[in-house]
Amino acid sequence: MKHLFSIFLAVFLLASAGCFAQDTLSLQQASARVKKDSTLLKPYVLDPLTPSKAAFYSAVVPGLGQIYNKKYWKLPLVYGGMGLSLYYYTWNHTKYNEYRDAYKNLLAGRPVTGELADLDGDRLIRGQRFHQRNRDLSLLLTVGIYILNIVDANVDAHLKQFNVNENLTFKPTLEQNPLDMKYNPGFSINYQF
Repeated sequence: MKHLFSIFLAVFLLASAGCFAQDTLSLQQASARVKKDSTLLKPYVLDPLTPSKAAFYSAVVPGLGQIYNKKYWKLPLVYGGMGLSLYYYTWNHTKYNEYRDAYKNLLAGRPVTGELADLDGDRLIRGQRFHQRNRDLSLLLTVGIYILNIVDANVDAHLKQFNVNENLTFKPTLEQNPLDMKYNPGFSINYQF
């Protein structure tokens, strides 16, 4: 118990040694610490209709909400995703119709021509189901990208109005421990009134 008390006392005295150090700032460094005048900061303007405008524009013409938000780099993602899924939709729809027509010809007793001539009825039905499923998935993907486009424009417009000024800061820091001279990671949160 006696040793525990002496260890606690030594740690307490060593940890509080930095509290009694003198502040040796030069006049030039002290003048650099002057706070900024709040009248020089830009006024914060909140427009509650901006997110709904962006979502509306993006719903009318896909990608127009991203242009409204000035996020031009998202435009190729929107049109590339929708264009590719629409391409696969039309391709699978065409293949589905080919397999369906070939199966109808087989049932009617007419000869099946083309690349599907070697297939029997069971394989033609499986080909129809395969392309029908992929066609439906492509359509679902197109609708999903369209909805994601609208949601992205709305969220991006909301985040554009988020207050990011110098009154509130959150940044990672590295503090050097005076006991063992190792660096300890941490976070610094500052709020100025």
